[in-house]
Parts: sequence; structure tokens; C-alpha cells
Amino acid sequence: MTTRRRFFARMGAAAAAARLLPEAAYAQRAAAKAVGAGAGMVWLNANENPAGPPAVSLDAMREVLPASGRYHYNEFGDIYTAVAKSEGLAPNQIVLGSGSSEVLHTAVDLFTSPTRPLITVTPAYEGPRDCARHLGHGVVLTRLRDDYTADVHKLAEEAEKAGGGMIYLCNPNNPTSTITTADDVDWLVNHLPANTMLLVDEAYIHYVDRPDVRSALPYIQQGRNVIVARTFSKIYGMAGLRAGFAAARPDIAQKLESMALNVISIVSARAVLAALAHRDTVVPQRKASLIQTRRELTAWLRERDVKFIEPNANFLMIDVGRNAREFIGAMPKLGVAPGRPFPPLDNLLRVSIGTPADMAKFRDVFWKVYKG
Repeated sequence: MTTRRRFFARMGAAAAAARLLPEAAYAQRAAAKAVGAGAGMVWLNANENPAGPPAVSLDAMREVLPASGRYHYNEFGDIYTAVAKSEGLAPNQIVLGSGSSEVLHTAVDLFTSPTRPLITVTPAYEGPRDCARHLGHGVVLTRLRDDYTADVHKLAEEAEKAGGGMIYLCNPNNPTSTITTADDVDWLVNHLPANTMLLVDEAYIHYVDRPDVRSALPYIQQGRNVIVARTFSKIYGMAGLRAGFAAARPDIAQKLESMALNVISIVSARAVLAALAHRDTVVPQRKASLIQTRRELTAWLRERDVKFIEPNANFLMIDVGRNAREFIGAMPKLGVAPGRPFPPLDNLLRVSIGTPADMAKFRDVFWKVYKG
């Protein structure tokens, strides 16, 4: 197991870049506080799950808290086994991390360089892009298609042109909430240029409700040049617990492990294990609830002829008809904090899906600002 001393020695400047990764790091909390955010603020800015951890996870955390003065390193073999088994993988095919942020960062650190760029779409989740730039590694950005989906042919073309690198694909994409179909992902995996790794970020995969989207995890079993990042922050509601993992074939996982801490808080780990033991009820129930609230919001927008990108995650982008910064600045003053700007989609406002009560407040505030 990597020691803390060895970890930080190897990370070097990359350790500072890790601060860039979590979604919360980009959220508009500071701006909202500047206008006097109170206890009643509705936070719809960081794609969090308002349900929080499942009840079984809360029970598990309460139980282990008195013993949290110990490291519990001896338990992590069993923890790895349980997480791997939940996805049909072997323990040597996964690496635990602080949310998916740590494993995304580690992959960028390992598989990009000044001569091997990170290749992705724009806009997409900024963490890997900003991390690569902070490290002095190359970054190549490709435009989304007209339907806001990733152009996998263009991604492969840019990797070929660069002589290799790492393609980052967020599926569903943050911030557009659009998907890359299973056929497109399959094409990309089968047309990866030499010296190229594919990093698929599936933070929001559990919220997809369509048959043409599948996880990229089966490519791990096939031994392909694919890394899949997962988090327990979203469907499992554990954003503040910082738990996630990367999946890859054993030799790739070993490289990722050499640059990672390889442990998470025992409190978070016990929460994860409890949730996984009940995943067959927890995930479907939470998915169904989210989709219902999402449909209610999109129906409300359609009734008012407000355009939006059809969502596939726990957030959506609404076309406000003018620069979205106006909404980002005005809505917190009325008690709702929406997402941050995502240039070049300047007229689109990203909104996380909250509770039905949250969304009722959102609709009221949004409409006031929209109508001016």
C-alpha cells in the first residue's frame, strides 16, 4: 500500500491540482454567500442528491464512528472485494479514491504529459482539463455536435493527430446532461489510436433512462485501454463523504494505485458497503424519484415555451434567452443558487434537480427573473 510520504513525493505539483477537481470547487457558494445566503437557500448548483446517504448508510456510519480513531487498514481488502463484486469486477481491477475526483486526477497525471494531451469536448466537466493545464500538460478541446453530444470521431481524430494521449468522456456529460450512445462509445473504443487511453466518467450514469446507453465497465473485462470513473456522490447521496473508484484492467489499475492513497475514510467506506448491500432497492427507488421530479420540471418548461436540452442526469440546462450570468447573479438573492456559467453556452443555465419542494421554489424564482 502506498504510504502518505510516498504519495505526496510522487504527486509533486499535481497535489495542488487536486484542489481543482470536485464539482463543489466550481460551485457558486461563495457568490451566494456574498448576497447573504441564509438557512433557507435552495442549493441547485453542484448536482448533489438532496436525499443524502441511504438510511442503512447512516446507521452504518453511526455504528463505526466510535471506532474511527483507528485507520482500519486491515479492512480494506474486504472493502475492495465488496466494491469490485458490486460491478462484476475483481479487486485488482479497481482503485478507491476521494469521490471520483482523485481517480480522475490520477489518470490525468499518469496518462497525459506535455506531449500526450488530454482530449475532450467543450463544455464538459472542467476538472480533468484544469488539472492537465495546471500540470503543464497539453489539452485539446473539440466542439460538441449541434445536438450537444460528443463527436467521438473528432475525439479519435485529435488523438491520432497528437500521436496519442487520453480522451476524457463524461457520460452523461456535465453540464449538458446529454449522453453518448453505446454505439458511439463502442466505435470509439474500437478506434482508439495507438498510445491512447479512454477515460469514461460515469458519475451520472445511474440517472439515465434510455436503452441506447450502457456503462463502459464491460470494456474492463475485455482488457481494453479504458478507465471508468464512478462516484458515490450522486445516486447514493454521499457527496460530502468523498467516496468513489476507478475501474481498469489490472495493469492499468496498478499504475493508478501507485499514484493514489488507496484508502478512504472508514466512515465513508462503511456507508458505501451498507448502500451496496441494498443497491437493488436504493438505486431504482432514487432513480425513479429523480426522473419523476425531472419530468415535472421539463413539462413546466414546455408549457411556458422555455427551451432546454433534454436531460439524462440529475441536472439540466435551460435556455434563458439571454446571458445566464444575469440569473446566476439574481436568483441567489431570492433564495435559489443555480449552477455556474459554462461558456461558450452563455445563454444556458445549469440547474440541479432537488426535492419537489426545491423545484417549486426554483420555478417561482426562475420565472420572476425570466420575466424580468
